[in-house]
Amino acid sequence: MGFSDDLWAAGADVYARIREHPFLTGLADGTLPHDAFRHFVVQDAHYLRGYARALALLAARAPSEADTVMFSEHAAGAIAAEQEMHAGLADALGLSGAEAAAVPVAPTTTAYTSYLLATCHGGSFAEGLGAVLPCYWIYAEVGEALLAASSPDPLYARWIAMYGGEEFRAVVDAVLALTDRVGPTLGDVERERVRARFVTTCRYEWMFWDAAWRQETWPV
Repeated sequence: MGFSDDLWAAGADVYARIREHPFLTGLADGTLPHDAFRHFVVQDAHYLRGYARALALLAARAPSEADTVMFSEHAAGAIAAEQEMHAGLADALGLSGAEAAAVPVAPTTTAYTSYLLATCHGGSFAEGLGAVLPCYWIYAEVGEALLAASSPDPLYARWIAMYGGEEFRAVVDAVLALTDRVGPTLGDVERERVRARFVTTCRYEWMFWDAAWRQETWPV
């Protein structure tokens, strides 16, 4: 069993909770209110800017030139996704780019991106890898599952197609292959640290969708 299998097993209970969350079941059957999806799209644009910076930090610390190139490309891709897909979705939801940019970064988005950046900056490369991995992997698994469900809402189907397709799966598989190469080089203590980072950001993934479902704002 590879190290990635070990990590997935550690986060499996959280993933099960993600799959049953009403935000995702609503995406699948088309009943999710557009206001909740609008909140998600805006916050995801904020999130991806932080995620891209975390990936850039990993690129600088990567164990090989090929891994540096991979994470650099993924960081640039996260920015491109924010500019292209989110702009199109926001427009379809009646939200201009200026209006979306003016929406404050919500509490969960702030906490999640802060955790990623702190881990990638202050932890080991392996810890940073464990922290960024759930965003890759959970989106691919969710995308494939929802693609099979075939959402009747064309806006939701458009989002699902991006993450449920073969192109995104190839990106995720490359990161999983790196995870399985790194795993055997780690001692027991660091493996446990990586596992803890992975489970924490799995939880943040659940929290991010839950925040969109609740249309979370700052309480004060």
